[in-house]
Amino acid sequence: MNFYQISLPIFTLIYLLQVFVIQSWIQYKKTGIKPYAFGNSDKAHDYCGKVYKYLVLFTWLSIGLYSFYPKGYELLIPVKYLEHSWLQHLGFGLAFMSFVWIVIAQNQMSKSWRIGINYEEKTELMQAGLFKVSRNPIFLGVLISYFGTFLIIPNALSFATFLLTFVTLQIQIRLEEEYLEGIHQDKYIKYKSKVRRWI
Repeated sequence: MNFYQISLPIFTLIYLLQVFVIQSWIQYKKTGIKPYAFGNSDKAHDYCGKVYKYLVLFTWLSIGLYSFYPKGYELLIPVKYLEHSWLQHLGFGLAFMSFVWIVIAQNQMSKSWRIGINYEEKTELMQAGLFKVSRNPIFLGVLISYFGTFLIIPNALSFATFLLTFVTLQIQIRLEEEYLEGIHQDKYIKYKSKVRRWI
């Protein structure tokens, strides 16, 4: 096994545990509110939540085959001309930086951080820290991490996962913008005019 066959599944596990499980537990201890806000309805918001679960599954499928079943990995149609060590290093660097970026943004959101939108809450509008340069720093970090994974293991599935992540995040961001504009009104409109959606 090479370095990335060993390190990628370990890094991805740590990433998911910290960004979703540990951060959710910390948030619950702080607020007494379960931060996972996606439901089971057929509404656009909840549908996005279902898609996110598949994206994680697709990522684990790519990583699992790459690390533990190389013959099966060939079924994912690897992009051979992108299989260079310097691209893998770049991808890992992007994935690691996105992890740090997301953790910082989550901490800056403090009690307002949620996975999805709780329409019955009025959370504080974040405008400081990373939110001065991006209205959606966590989503930006997630997108970069999927791109980094694609550079490490360039194949049809990891590329499709990256593209689907981009499209789904575009929908989720617009749903959140509607929600934030509804509860913060002029304050959010002013913030939106000063800070770009991505960066």
